[in-house]
Amino acid sequence: MTTQTTIVWSSFDGRYSDNPRALYERLRAERDDLTHVWLARDELRHTFPTDVELVTSRTPEAARALESADLVFASSHIEVEWEKKPGATYVQTWHGTPLKTVHWDVLWAPEGKLVALDRDVQRWDLLLSPNPHATRYLTQAFRWEGELLESGYPRNDVLSPPRHDARRAEVRAALGIDPGATVVLYAPTWRDAEGYDTSLDVPVRLELDRFGDALGDDHVLLLRAHNMVAGRWQVDDHDWLRDVSLTPPDAADLYCAADVLVTDYSSAMFDWTVTGRPLLYLASDLEQYASQTRGFYVDLFPEAPGPVLRSTEELVAALVDLPTVEKVHAERYAAFRERFTPHEDGHATERVLQHLGLIG
Repeated sequence: MTTQTTIVWSSFDGRYSDNPRALYERLRAERDDLTHVWLARDELRHTFPTDVELVTSRTPEAARALESADLVFASSHIEVEWEKKPGATYVQTWHGTPLKTVHWDVLWAPEGKLVALDRDVQRWDLLLSPNPHATRYLTQAFRWEGELLESGYPRNDVLSPPRHDARRAEVRAALGIDPGATVVLYAPTWRDAEGYDTSLDVPVRLELDRFGDALGDDHVLLLRAHNMVAGRWQVDDHDWLRDVSLTPPDAADLYCAADVLVTDYSSAMFDWTVTGRPLLYLASDLEQYASQTRGFYVDLFPEAPGPVLRSTEELVAALVDLPTVEKVHAERYAAFRERFTPHEDGHATERVLQHLGLIG
């Protein structure tokens, strides 16, 4: 009797999202001879397919599932102690092109945190990279000397035709968004102190009332907190506002649904430009973030593919004149895409699975 290959999937400590989701869905569509187990946060179990086995993340059961796996896919560190069985393969897809520093390159981390995370790095067998910039700095930050595949990101395949339009219509309908509304996605990154100290308030660095007063009649604002602080924003309900920090679980759904992205230093900016739609930066703490909070690998902002704004007032002014924004930044936008999305052609999932011998 032939034993089925068991694959354990982990995305952001228990979400149904990101590169693992894209890879999983392609495998489920093409093969029925694999056993799949997802690590899931209990409060997000309802966002997973109903026909997949779920194990609660960061539990002894999760460790046992990982130790029984032939293949493990994860989009970030798996923070549970486990021993990889002989012959098993652990694919670390990671989750973004690094603008801000990561792992051993960060300016600060809680004592012992990086050493603990390094135990996970030592289990990796293959690291995915979306582009040459990421290859350079992920290799440096993780002190990675193992196998690396510069493939583009599977999670971004849905942002290219032909899948994009169908997903866009589906997500907008699910969120109850009028077809004629302009959808603004606000997706900033996290500040390290707020992420590690859950007693701290996490402010929305966009003045919601000012946005609503100026644009609420024909705009919808989607708020997407970083997964490290998701669920900690306190916002009031409005017809023009949706807090989508936890659902839908996959940010790619929101990239399809939105007409413009507002971010600060998040790697969302790199994925977003696959869509070709306008990108705005709300970066009121740029100097502090660059020099004290986290630090950057490159000084991107002098040549940013969209305006770098310091206040909600400036943001609103840009949003009411997006054609001018796009025209002014067209050359920078094109150069940005050439540099950071050279492999985003809608076929990254296929390249990764073929590299692993999982599809023909």
